Amino acid sequence: MSELTLTVMRLGFLAVLWLFVIVAVQVIRSDLFGTRVTQRGSRRGGDTGRQQTGRQAAAAAAAPPQQRGQQPAPAGRQRRGAPTKLVVSEGTLTGTTVALQGQTITLGRAHDSTIVLDDDYASSRHARIYPDRDGNWIVEDLGSTNGTYLDRTRLTTPTPIPLGAPIRIGKTVIELRK
Repeated sequence: MSELTLTVMRLGFLAVLWLFVIVAVQVIRSDLFGTRVTQRGSRRGGDTGRQQTGRQAAAAAAAPPQQRGQQPAPAGRQRRGAPTKLVVSEGTLTGTTVALQGQTITLGRAHDSTIVLDDDYASSRHARIYPDRDGNWIVEDLGSTNGTYLDRTRLTTPTPIPLGAPIRIGKTVIELRK
């Protein structure tokens, strides 16, 4: 091999090595400091993001399904005894309530999650809860490191949520209620 080819290969290897070091430092830094969690109430001017008002609920219900990002629920399929709210029963957000209106609820440390978890054991995109076509609510773990538990069982597939069954994500426990 010529001296020029050998020098170019050495410089290329050195560049790839430095790129690897920079990426490794960024990963370690994000693990140490985590993602920044913002308070939702400070951005919405009084609406804490914990419970929607009647006007917001009506607007969400009136929006076409394409805007909400969900399939329309069949008319008249709301079962008697079906859950109407998601309640945080343990953790730093104890007492937080989210009205169930057919939308997907995301849980995690990311600031754009429906329920932002300030928990060291939660991933940025930890889990989601969504309705199926039959009106049942499904919980799905989104590949989190520490897992999502439904009644002490670690979830590996999307699973229907019984009314009142605890969903545990780190130190936070969430339940579906009427």
